[in-house]
Amino acid sequence: MRVKFKLNGDPVEVNLRSGDRLLVDVLREDLELTGTKHGCGIGACGTCTVIMDGYPIASCMQLAALCEGAEIRTVEGLAGAASLHPVQQAFVDKSALQCGICIPGHVMAACALIERSPDPSDEEIRASLDSVYCRCTGYARIEQAYREAIAAVRKARNS
Repeated sequence: MRVKFKLNGDPVEVNLRSGDRLLVDVLREDLELTGTKHGCGIGACGTCTVIMDGYPIASCMQLAALCEGAEIRTVEGLAGAASLHPVQQAFVDKSALQCGICIPGHVMAACALIERSPDPSDEEIRASLDSVYCRCTGYARIEQAYREAIAAVRKARNS
């Protein structure tokens, strides 16, 4: 079964060995994009978050066969040739990086939030934070990174 979709802005075509393959596995194994991490495998931890058609999804719950025609973005598709995406830069600046397992999911959840709601409320930020579990640390630095990224995007928009 062949599936065509856009991945990080580029068209891709994947030959699936079976119709029950998950998007997280196709990204990691077939397309060699290992930024998307395996976590719980039941869509609860958010570690495997990618953006599909503008919305954050758990790629461990998404059948790749159902991605026909979709636009999918992974953490690898955020940075430009010369600089990091503002969310990625904020995570670096605020040292919101621990073991690295959950960080791609947090970055993608933050990007999706900022794209949908450029000036999110505290409740929206908390809900986005809560969509990805971190087992290494508290969420203080991750929340600071969200807020710094929101300010950076707002500043870029106003200039």
